Amino acid sequence: MTAIVLIAITLGVLFYLPPSVFCLLFGLVGLAASWEWTSLMGLKRRPTRLLYVVLMAFVFFNALFIPIPWILFLGCVWWIFSVGLIIAYPKGSQCWSKGIFWRGIMGILVLLPCWVALNFIRNQSDGIFGLIFLFILIWGADSTAYFVGRKWGKHKLAALVSPGKSIQGLMGALLFALIAALIVLAMTHTISSEWLWVILLSLVTVLFSVVGDLFESMLKRCVGIKDSGNLLPGHGGLLDRIDSLTAAAPLFAFGALLLGMYL
Repeated sequence: MTAIVLIAITLGVLFYLPPSVFCLLFGLVGLAASWEWTSLMGLKRRPTRLLYVVLMAFVFFNALFIPIPWILFLGCVWWIFSVGLIIAYPKGSQCWSKGIFWRGIMGILVLLPCWVALNFIRNQSDGIFGLIFLFILIWGADSTAYFVGRKWGKHKLAALVSPGKSIQGLMGALLFALIAALIVLAMTHTISSEWLWVILLSLVTVLFSVVGDLFESMLKRCVGIKDSGNLLPGHGGLLDRIDSLTAAAPLFAFGALLLGMYL
């Protein structure tokens, strides 16, 4: 029921809110997520947690004056780097797992590029449908990975970070991305020379959506919590619902930007 309500709200926001209100609303969602991020930092005192939210609001506001490609590129670099952090866990976590400062910086690198990416996509001429395609890729791949993993999952993807995820589940998610991309390409009558690049972008987007999920799982393991919060009944915290999106959105937006420039 929670998922149905969230999907309905998301579609309503996409189709009926102007870009400026969309930007503000998702900025507030980002600030709510930053409040939950303080749990991943290990902060306990409410004033300290509020101070981090204020800092995030300051960062969001000042990002309005920074060229969008720079922020998207930073987000892509960060998520590529985070793959190394996940692979190295737990041996490689000593340098950051105990430091609140570094996890605070991670929160900015996770939430800011995602917010910028969503607004960048929304502001394109066909941005609403671009975001719907992005959401379908993430939600569909996540569900496919879950069911394929439950049925055929034998080999763990990252056992020390998220024991429930399997390589077979990941393959199922990538297969879904391929099928979804092919359907959209056929429906939109995209020229054949662009098919390969759109398919590759879809596969990379889904791949990094898994990275975003694993990264949050890694941080939750560091602080010993199961959910980032309890805002959404049956779904845990807000971060637990958007962890895949935080990584997928910047990769999708930057890839789409490059495709628009060079194709």
